[in-house]
Amino acid sequence: MSKLDKIEELQNLLKEDPQDSQLRRELAVLLIDMGFNDEALQNLLYLSKTNSNDEGIFYNLGIVYEKMKNFKKAKEMYLKALEIKPEYTDATYNLGLVYTELKEYLPAIDCFKEVLNEDSNDSNTYFSLGLAYFKNKDYLNAIENFQKTIDINDEDLYAHFYIANIYKEFGDNEAAKAEFEKVLTISPDYSWAYFNLASIYNEEGNLELAKENLIKTIEMNPKDREAYSILTKLYLKEKSYENAAKTITDCLNECDPTGDTCYLAAMAYKPLDKEEYISYLSNAIKHYQSLSRPVQAVKDELNNARDWD
Repeated sequence: MSKLDKIEELQNLLKEDPQDSQLRRELAVLLIDMGFNDEALQNLLYLSKTNSNDEGIFYNLGIVYEKMKNFKKAKEMYLKALEIKPEYTDATYNLGLVYTELKEYLPAIDCFKEVLNEDSNDSNTYFSLGLAYFKNKDYLNAIENFQKTIDINDEDLYAHFYIANIYKEFGDNEAAKAEFEKVLTISPDYSWAYFNLASIYNEEGNLELAKENLIKTIEMNPKDREAYSILTKLYLKEKSYENAAKTITDCLNECDPTGDTCYLAAMAYKPLDKEEYISYLSNAIKHYQSLSRPVQAVKDELNNARDWD
């Protein structure tokens, strides 16, 4: 029997006996599993009114609210579950995740440490603890816990990714590059790793490797507007106008236009095609709210372009 068929069966049984808490609980868990959050919430709220001392109901309410991005209510439900059963480790862990979402990093850290007191070999909890430290800008504790994550599970690409970013933050480019390369060994289509490698190579002045990694970024994520923009600027720096024009045109085909991307297109087409140059300047002005340079300066440039022979 499929899960959808099981849901239908449980709903029919509940019509016959709406007071059957076990059936309603089973239905709520299945609804959560299938992503029917509103329906799951209704059933769990109904259960909570008649089972106010059941930690499992409040735990599942926390899960539903978390899935619905209502983190304040999720926090309330997990705290209620822990009030009923203080040793409820799953609720403690999920509460830590919710605290992290709410940017309440110190209580999040306390939650994850409490979970690790029960199981010191849980790579997911070390990662979540590292992330809470990272978001609180405590990079030394963050890297320590990300390292513990990969000591247990060396294939955790996100732990490697955050370690790489910390090395990058500290200015250790070689160590950062090694970690980003490790990420790509684990997941060759992870576009952010290519983008960060490009950023480092660009900073180091290695424009060929910067371009190579930006191209890979776009290949893996054709919606990455920033990668297109940086690659276009690198081509413009080299006066490779045809490559610049193609890159920014691809960007405008894949992503919604902004003032800045239209202006970059104008710069790419300026030596190639006057009409395209003028057209993109006009579009940059139309999208003035996302244009970094002063609108009047672009208007002046447009007027000058129209005066060309």
